Amino acid sequence: MKLWQKDNSSVNQLIEKFTVGRDKEFDLLLAQYDVQGSIAHVKMLKEVGLMNEKDAAEAVKGLEGILEDILNSKFTIEEGIEDVHSQVEYLLTQRIGEAGKKIHSGRSRNDQVAVDLKLYLRAEVLAIKDEVKALFDLLLSQSEKFKDKLLPGYTHLQIAMPSSFGLWFGAYAESLTDDMELLAAAYHVANKNPLGSGAGYGSSFPLNRNLTTELLQFGSLNYNSVYAQMSRGKTEKIVAIGISSVAATLSKLAMDACLYINQNFGFISFPNELTTGSSIMPHKKNPDVFELIRGKCNRIQSTPNELTLLINNLPSGYHREMQLTKEILFPAIEELKACIQMTKLMLSNISIKENILDDEKYRYLFSVEAVNELVNKGVSFRDAYRQVGNDIEQGKFNFDYKKQLHHIHEGSIGNLSNDGIVAEMQKVLQKF
Repeated sequence: MKLWQKDNSSVNQLIEKFTVGRDKEFDLLLAQYDVQGSIAHVKMLKEVGLMNEKDAAEAVKGLEGILEDILNSKFTIEEGIEDVHSQVEYLLTQRIGEAGKKIHSGRSRNDQVAVDLKLYLRAEVLAIKDEVKALFDLLLSQSEKFKDKLLPGYTHLQIAMPSSFGLWFGAYAESLTDDMELLAAAYHVANKNPLGSGAGYGSSFPLNRNLTTELLQFGSLNYNSVYAQMSRGKTEKIVAIGISSVAATLSKLAMDACLYINQNFGFISFPNELTTGSSIMPHKKNPDVFELIRGKCNRIQSTPNELTLLINNLPSGYHREMQLTKEILFPAIEELKACIQMTKLMLSNISIKENILDDEKYRYLFSVEAVNELVNKGVSFRDAYRQVGNDIEQGKFNFDYKKQLHHIHEGSIGNLSNDGIVAEMQKVLQKF
């Protein structure tokens, strides 16, 4: 069954298989939103006089039954039916008769799939927001728990200055606040109603697009009917930018964890059940989870570019390439949620090594402390820097590297400013 098929017409099976592609697979994720959009559309059709009250009531009741089937995993797209839109209309017509054939008045599959995608992406952005917030809370909790545990800081992967696990965990928490800014922007783009734009040029029916906007709880309309169609692909790309930012934070954190669990660092460890071993080396505890998070999140960061290559230079109006955005973006969304969940699992079970900086090899971490100590005694910074540098070069550096650190400014070892990071996150969350 095809919504566009006329009597005595058919499509070559190879053409049909190629053009449908994987669309049915991803359409199942849109099913509940397709029904929600149809319910709103039917209610609007009744209000503007394009469906009588009896037909509209039957259609809404029938659609609610289909929605219940979807939510209970009893919905499939049958063989021979082209897409989710066709399946829903077919089921509705089977259940309520002729009234089911009236629900497509005043809309096209173009605005139908556009509203499905907006509803789906809006819901998924909110789900990712909740996952990110949970990881954020864990990171700050671990930051406070391990704030007194020092570790080496590195620049160029060379020993640089003292850091702490409080700073390390807190850094990634604050990184997530900036990622949330992009997610909030993506949410606002997805939270606009394209329904009623038809094939991209509106309709001669007296549709009430403000009503469907209200019924579907969108923040506003995609007002211009041409732009409502142009937002296809663009909305997906903006959401992809948001999730790729979160993925970048997770990838960097995962890379740190892979380094820190390495025996040459030995800063952290995890229970045996959260690591894997080697088939021939009995001593191995591999950070496979973090390696896969790193790899998956690096792939997710390519999603905006994939979408750019797909939709770039297309003229206005609908084009069949748009269906491919689903197979690029939908798996990336699921992968990101899984990576966040696995990151939470791992970090909830982390163990931190005690007294890391007592090791002699880290003594030069404190060279800046030696410089600052001379400055506090009245030596100019440049002279102090030269003096300590020369002592290090000549092997005369006798600074007591176990001395107490006194870092008090905002965002330093002694003043993590986690309350400020929480306040920034609260500001971002209010944007959703």
